[in-house]
Amino acid sequence: MAAGVNAEVLAPVIVPPQSRRRAVFKLAKGEIGFHAARSHTIVDMHECLVLTPGVFGLVQQLRTRLGFLKEPAELHITESLTGFDLAVRSPQKLNSGITTQMAEALAGLNVARAVFNNALVLETTMPEVEEGGVRVKLPPHAFLQPTSEGEAALQTRVRAIAGKAKTVVDLFAGVGTFALTLAAKARVHAVEQDAPALAALAAAAKAPNLKPVTTEVRDLFKLPLTPGELAIFDAAVLDPPRAGAEAQARMLAKSRVPAIAYVSCDSTSFARDAALLIAGGYRIGPVTPIDQFLWSSHIELVAGFVRGR
Repeated sequence: MAAGVNAEVLAPVIVPPQSRRRAVFKLAKGEIGFHAARSHTIVDMHECLVLTPGVFGLVQQLRTRLGFLKEPAELHITESLTGFDLAVRSPQKLNSGITTQMAEALAGLNVARAVFNNALVLETTMPEVEEGGVRVKLPPHAFLQPTSEGEAALQTRVRAIAGKAKTVVDLFAGVGTFALTLAAKARVHAVEQDAPALAALAAAAKAPNLKPVTTEVRDLFKLPLTPGELAIFDAAVLDPPRAGAEAQARMLAKSRVPAIAYVSCDSTSFARDAALLIAGGYRIGPVTPIDQFLWSSHIELVAGFVRGR
């Protein structure tokens, strides 16, 4: 991984085919799909072993139904429990004509919500997912693990790393993938820069049978939690974006938090941050790769760190 990092790597957890519930597609010249490797050429998709049947079926419908969009357009699609969440990015400016065309194009496609360049154009119901047995209403552009199966595998390992912790801080908490799961047994403080995501988490955390969940809107890249702030927690969860969490890892390395669960979608930034934690006195446990990105070079990782004795 990196200098100073020596860890056991377990056999990967591989999600089944046709399980990816969210993806970004390109639409241009009557073609819809993904870019070819190292290219801006769109591979027109007529078969896919990665996407859920629902997402694949919707994409096939949108190829022709969204033909009125100026090119190139980008479609962000998430399959939720209550219908599809669609966000369109387009060089066009929203007007009444596009709003009408969008409504007509999406009729009968089980689209719960459609957003056009960040403006809401259609909402029949809020897109919802389940985290830790609790329903969460997704804000537009909310981050979500790409597969339910991969998410469940991550949650299982994070719970195991947190163990019997009574107080947990969830850093880069998003809509509560881990916070709501851990709140079944522990008090959780969820920290996240995305205010709408955190509001969705807070609303879901009002469900019965959960321990108290507090939230804090905070940019952890610029203002990581300090060792003093971390002192009250029995465990910490880190699930940063691809860039990793260098600033926060440096603070954790100086803290006395007994256990850290680190979830990463980038092995390079994970190795860098892991080296910082190890240099600060943590011992790294086994690393579990979770392949949510079938037939690609991307991989998810999860590992536990405990304070050395």
